[in-house]
Amino acid sequence: MSWTEVTELVLHAQAGDRHAYGELVRRFEGAVYAMALQRVRDPGEAQELAQEVFVHGMRKLPQLRDPRCFAGWLRRITARMAINRLSRRGVRPAGDPEILDGVAAVTADPLDGMVRAEARAELRAGLRQLKPLDRATLEAFYLRGESLKAMARAFGTPVGTIKRRLHVARQRLKDALEDPARPRRHRRELACL
Repeated sequence: MSWTEVTELVLHAQAGDRHAYGELVRRFEGAVYAMALQRVRDPGEAQELAQEVFVHGMRKLPQLRDPRCFAGWLRRITARMAINRLSRRGVRPAGDPEILDGVAAVTADPLDGMVRAEARAELRAGLRQLKPLDRATLEAFYLRGESLKAMARAFGTPVGTIKRRLHVARQRLKDALEDPARPRRHRRELACL
């Protein structure tokens, strides 16, 4: 699966092509199911959650601004819907870790691993160029997955201020990564941060 193909499928699906969305479901169902299973720890419930994610994704697909970010967008939907499902049912004991052995793994070739490693290194270098507050804000939201409310409590500021800080910090990171001396090939991958 190439990311160019995925982007084209997303564009077609946004234009109303149900076959294109069906192909996206086929390509991402294993990854969504694995993430759902990891969160809810029940195979049946993970299957239901995965179906709900794709139905929700189909309804919200026109709102996706950058088709290249489809995979990350789908991951965020899965995470949020899993959290909602868990909070509705209450906490249950963790399941058996061997459940995940039955889930097909998504593997990448060594070149993909190298490209991702280079992109991560470039991103870390960009983060180091930011002011401490910008870096801390981005790390809390994107790397640690903290909610806006949790960040507002931790930083002692209103949620609106956190949103503004995220917006400004993302722009500053983008500017740092768009340094003309940097190679251009990773910017596409970093656009989905």
